[in-house]
Amino acid sequence: MEEQEGVIKYQLNHTQQSINHLLSITEINAWRTIAVRLDLIGQTPERYNNIGFGNISQRIDAHSARFIISGTQTGHIEHLSPEHYCLIVNAEPHQNRLHSCGLCKPSSESLTHASIYAQDNAIQAVIHAHSPEIWKHTAALGLPHTSADVPYGTVEMATAVEQLFQSGKLSQNSLFTMLGHEDGVVAFGRNIQDTAWELIKYLSLAIAIEQQRDTR
Repeated sequence: MEEQEGVIKYQLNHTQQSINHLLSITEINAWRTIAVRLDLIGQTPERYNNIGFGNISQRIDAHSARFIISGTQTGHIEHLSPEHYCLIVNAEPHQNRLHSCGLCKPSSESLTHASIYAQDNAIQAVIHAHSPEIWKHTAALGLPHTSADVPYGTVEMATAVEQLFQSGKLSQNSLFTMLGHEDGVVAFGRNIQDTAWELIKYLSLAIAIEQQRDTR
């Protein structure tokens, strides 16, 4: 059976309340809009059965484990409002549990974001995009990746991400692909701008590979 995109698989304890007073979304929202315009985040009838794809997150502050993340099924909205973001209050990736609050529920990939933040306090932002170009050229680009048998949004994915960091494969890269999640690409960095640029850099390299092949 084909795996449905955008389905929350973790145990969620969510409090429905406004978090607007906690948020400053100007920067993260601007970069998300750029990602939407580049078709790295969004929702289109031709892709994934018209289910929204991609998400973006950022720590509340440099010393906090809490982070904000775009809400589930917001891919069709180019410019998000504060109510479209959710606060992850506590995450237990290996127990498959998240505690959140906000006027929407968190993205289905929140468990993976939490696992990345847990690896290094210097990581302040994460973008999970869907890029067919980067994803299918994983080998040619020499990118770290999770295995094809590891599904998204699961304890297995959280463990696979942890193992990638522990292996040292991400010491020279701030981006990896998820071979078990069609077109899934994850970038991270010390701020949202660096994270977005890493994603755009590899998109340009992947497009260059395709253009070189087309001219042969």
